[in-house]
Amino acid sequence: MIIDCHGHYTSEPSALIEYRKQQVASLDAPSRTPSPLRISDDEIRERLEPAQLKFQRERGTDITVFSPRASAMGHHVGDVATSLAWTQICNDMIHRVVTLYPKNFIGACQLPQSPGTPPGNCIPELERCVNELGFVACNLNPDPSGGYWREPPLSDQWWYPLYEKMVELAVPAMVHVTATCNPAFHTTGSHYINADTAAFVQFLTSDLFKDFPTLKFIIPHGGGAVPYHWGRYRGLAQDLKRPPLKELLLNNVYFDTCVYHQAGIDLLTKVIPADNILFASEMVGAVKGIDPETGHYFDDTRRYVDRAPGLSAEDKLKIFEGNALKVYPRLGKQISSQSITARA
Repeated sequence: MIIDCHGHYTSEPSALIEYRKQQVASLDAPSRTPSPLRISDDEIRERLEPAQLKFQRERGTDITVFSPRASAMGHHVGDVATSLAWTQICNDMIHRVVTLYPKNFIGACQLPQSPGTPPGNCIPELERCVNELGFVACNLNPDPSGGYWREPPLSDQWWYPLYEKMVELAVPAMVHVTATCNPAFHTTGSHYINADTAAFVQFLTSDLFKDFPTLKFIIPHGGGAVPYHWGRYRGLAQDLKRPPLKELLLNNVYFDTCVYHQAGIDLLTKVIPADNILFASEMVGAVKGIDPETGHYFDDTRRYVDRAPGLSAEDKLKIFEGNALKVYPRLGKQISSQSITARA
């Protein structure tokens, strides 16, 4: 089985996008409440079939851990109530997709984060998504301010109530920011990669995993700058009298394969142990086009993993399936449950 651990609902019906526009507009004109959201199952199918489902079939992947569009989470928009209302709608849409296509998708949830709001505020929605909707993970935004980095680092005890609940529920978090409102950063070109790198360094310089030895994070987009600067981070750990990175972080921190060229995947698989790499594509996501140098889609990441030198058949089995089942403890059971549902 080939499990894609990083998929976003980027083919959502236009009615959902319009609803969000109305919700945001109502912040300045409270009397203009959004029209009730009405989306039929057929509308969901019409958008998914020529997008994620088509590419799953063509690229030979089996199931995607699917979450709301990351750039649309918009935690910096409005207040706590705004974020909660929008988050619940987005998570319910993911649940509808999973219900329609139980053999293709497994849910991961958006959290109702808001600038300055303690992360413990997210616990009720996380519990709802895991216990009621069958989701197996969450996306955690280390920067709800949208590019201004006003929250404590992920290693700070400010985040601990949420981590305690994640451990209790046995769900990992993918570290994933939303769109930036800081004009100095491009959302997918720099802000995402900045966040991936910053999260890794926050983990490196802390004792977070002494406090939470079973807490797990996936750093997406190949880890940002991490693989390229692995020597820098090994050296920093040494200078700071920290344990070696393998001992310090690699029981808790994992990296996905959302890297859109062969040389990048070759570096990732050479530097990061196969035990810490999870297959992912983020399609249809940050880069949608065809690479003129190869004639294939940039985000057809399975091709890169298949061709990565030095990976054994055992390594590829870990990357494509085994590591996801390890990092997402609820995943195997949920796959079995949804397969039974699909056959019923």
